Amino acid sequence: MQEERRQTHRQRTLKGGRIVTNDGHSTFDCTVRNLSGEGAKLIVTSIIGIPQRFGLAMHDGRSFSCETIWHTETEIGVRFL
Repeated sequence: MQEERRQTHRQRTLKGGRIVTNDGHSTFDCTVRNLSGEGAKLIVTSIIGIPQRFGLAMHDGRSFSCETIWHTETEIGVRFL
C-alpha cells in the first residue's frame, strides 16, 4: 500500500469536468474522483496530448489552474496553482 503524502485530506467525489488547454481551443473530458483545496485526482480516457499545466473546468462552474504531480495511463494527480 502506498504511503499517504498529501498535506490535506481529499474528499471522494464523482464530478464531471474538462481539461482545458491551448487557450481554450482544446478540451479533454475527465471525471474528478477526489478533491481538496490543494488538488484533485482526475480520470481520463488517455493522458496523450495533456500538457504538464492546464485548466480544469468543472461542470458545477468552478475552475482551477492545475499542474500534474503524477499520472498513469488514465489517471492524473494535480495540484492547484
